[in-house]
Amino acid sequence: MSKVIAKTGMVWAAGAMSGTSLDGVDVAVLRTDGDVIEGFGRSDYRSYTNAERAVIAAGFGLWSGPQVEAAAQVTDAAHLEILDSFKDVELIGFHGQTLAHAPRMQGTLQVGNGAALADALGVPVVWDFRSADVEMGGEGAPLAPFFHHACARYIGAAEPVVFLNLGGVGNLTWVDPNVPEPQAAGALLAFDTGPANAPLNDLMQARLGQAYDKDGIVARGGTVETGALELFLAEPFFAKMPPKSLDRNDFAEMVALVEELADADAAATLTAMCAAGVAEAMQHCPSPPSRVLVTGGGRRNPVLMEMLRVSLDCPVVAIEEVGLDGDMLEAQAFAYLAVRVARGMPTSCAGTTGVRAAVGGGTVSAPGST
Repeated sequence: MSKVIAKTGMVWAAGAMSGTSLDGVDVAVLRTDGDVIEGFGRSDYRSYTNAERAVIAAGFGLWSGPQVEAAAQVTDAAHLEILDSFKDVELIGFHGQTLAHAPRMQGTLQVGNGAALADALGVPVVWDFRSADVEMGGEGAPLAPFFHHACARYIGAAEPVVFLNLGGVGNLTWVDPNVPEPQAAGALLAFDTGPANAPLNDLMQARLGQAYDKDGIVARGGTVETGALELFLAEPFFAKMPPKSLDRNDFAEMVALVEELADADAAATLTAMCAAGVAEAMQHCPSPPSRVLVTGGGRRNPVLMEMLRVSLDCPVVAIEEVGLDGDMLEAQAFAYLAVRVARGMPTSCAGTTGVRAAVGGGTVSAPGST
């Protein structure tokens, strides 16, 4: 690993992220030594076409077969296209595309060939971040918390703070920035909160041919069906103590709960389910946070943000209010984690994924290593 980058010092690294909401590929650059963040570089975004989105979606929930292979090909091609302009970086963190996640059963599957990308780009690539954590008894998710700890220090947070990522699935990281090492006891608690944008996006696509509920306009015109919301919150997942993680399709029955509702009422109810899952999750925090910093596409939905502010007992703000980029935070996380992996540093611990011991996941592929 030491041949890939220098053993010490600051590194310019790019991270590439494609989430389960299937918006597209985010790439973002930061400068770090794997501990502190020195600064941020440029970022870029490549949206998926409807055809690409359909190919990847056809692989959701599958572990092998032609649909998985097709999804992998689309994933690799899209990443190669956008990463081709990032050859000035020293290292790339490539998350790949999650198709299936069942850590206590089959494991976790992120398609994408990091070794092939390294060869094509001429830049070392770190990939397959989650498998080692799962093999050691962890959930394999969420993996951004170590980066969130660095972000809390970067913004000068003096009290515990929560990073709330609302992508396809929601996840929460409670950070105590006064504990200097992310793997130390009491520094972090992280877990999935429940479904976030994925069910709502699926509903919008199926009923209205729209990728998502832009500005929450559809949900704002509807009424929440409290009976469906109560059934949702009765799911055993919410009573389970963290760590815990979800697959994109674990709550597929959510859509069934609202299938008889009008479009606006269904959208309002699915939005309320996301907010209610977060409210339940906040009860697991070791201490009340000073504020909740929201990242991911959900922060752009004013109806969802209003629901969160009503249900939580602390300020809820978009992460831009502290000078961070909510569109690129996950991509930045995998740039940061890539440096940690390349230097043999842990990327998850008991407080983030429930893994038995702090572990550094990921495969490092240098150009020409295949």
